[in-house]
Amino acid sequence: MIRRLTLGIVAPLLLSSSLLSATAHAAGYPQQREADWIAPSFTFHTGETLNNFKLHYITVGDPANPAVLLLHGTYRSGADMVGKDFAGEMLGPGQPLDASKYYLIMPDAIGAGKSAKPSDGLRAKFPQYNYADMVLAQYRLVTEGLGIKHLRLVMGNSMGGMQTWMWGETYPAMMDALVPMASQPIEMASRNWMMRRVLVESIKQDPAWNGGNYSTQPPSLRLANTMFGIATAGGTLAYQALAPTRAQADKIVDDRLAAPVTADANDFIYQWGSSSDFNAMPNLARIQAPLLAINSADDERNPPETGTMTAALKQLKNAELYLIPASAETRGHGTTSFSKFYARQVGDFLKALPQR
Repeated sequence: MIRRLTLGIVAPLLLSSSLLSATAHAAGYPQQREADWIAPSFTFHTGETLNNFKLHYITVGDPANPAVLLLHGTYRSGADMVGKDFAGEMLGPGQPLDASKYYLIMPDAIGAGKSAKPSDGLRAKFPQYNYADMVLAQYRLVTEGLGIKHLRLVMGNSMGGMQTWMWGETYPAMMDALVPMASQPIEMASRNWMMRRVLVESIKQDPAWNGGNYSTQPPSLRLANTMFGIATAGGTLAYQALAPTRAQADKIVDDRLAAPVTADANDFIYQWGSSSDFNAMPNLARIQAPLLAINSADDERNPPETGTMTAALKQLKNAELYLIPASAETRGHGTTSFSKFYARQVGDFLKALPQR
């Protein structure tokens, strides 16, 4: 039985199956704008349907230019892709994704940023979503909301990287190229999943969570997030350089524990739990587009020494891996947030693609 849910979003005018409403015009890159795509309904993999479904996004550049889809990491937002760490060496004049030559699309995933999420009002009654739902929502935004039939590139980081593998499998003729970063196509398992499971359970087992019906954010949210961040991102060499003494290590922990809590516990649980059934391996052979995978040698969640990525890439006809060398300057799983480590490689990869 399909359960239909409605969020309090007013959609007075529908354009075909969606409403495109611009919400802001930001300075920085050519024709940068924010908008919402609102569909009358969206059906999740569980069969649940959410009415007045909203997906927020940022675009940069001229819609007449080749389109590029950029996908953010877990519990982040599309705004990451116009931040200086990524955009600073990617979107400027003469850079790999020169905003004057491409039309860049940066959606907020389901459950994150300004897109539909549990904290909008449904709390723990919000439909349980997974990465397949996120990719479907992105596809509908691109095709129905923006009227784009083909993408020059799909590129994503961490969660967005895993979804990039899925884009290549689900819509193999839709793009010219794929760049998944800080990810692998293998089943969500091993330490990567175990740490996510503990992260979610540590909040759910906090009595203050109260089945998702809390009045203030559970204290476990701050502690769990701090522990997870230190344990699964940051880089071994980087932390040794940043905190070679106990006093310096304590200072980092104290600063993180003192930072304001801006997350919502239900949103947090949904976001991290949404990766539970990820596994791109069974359909890897469907990928047709040339692929450049970018990982960091010190990635705590995707350790290269397992050899799983190398084995996976052998199943593809046109794929290569750029492994960023570990150093005190890299940040483990967080390394690929900084385009300075791979901008040249992406530029060379795009230049070698056939022109369309």
